[in-house]
Amino acid sequence: MEKKLRIMVIDDENIVGKRLKPALEKDGDTVETFEEPNKALERFGEAPFDIVVTDIRMDGIDGLEVLEQVLARSAKTKVIIITGYATVEVAREALAKGAFDFIAKPFKPGDLRAVIEKAAREIRA
Repeated sequence: MEKKLRIMVIDDENIVGKRLKPALEKDGDTVETFEEPNKALERFGEAPFDIVVTDIRMDGIDGLEVLEQVLARSAKTKVIIITGYATVEVAREALAKGAFDFIAKPFKPGDLRAVIEKAAREIRA
């Protein structure tokens, strides 16, 4: 049996976490959602996560900083960037800094699930 994933979702829009949590938990994975990147990073320090899904535009700490801090603490963690402000520049920067993938909003939970499954295959490889 495959090990269940620990997934963290960070988005300052409450609705995003509310929608994604049940969709991502369907496969039995553990999902924690955060609206404040500071609290999410604090939690990441307490317990490692396999996958972090983060919005880019947030108050205080942005998604690129979350990406850098997560990868600095855990090189194995896959970071997936989601954003409503998708530009080629932002996507390129995120990928250059080590993001696993980049998804533009609006997206369906199934789209994210597919990227998470791809990340999971790499984690388990």
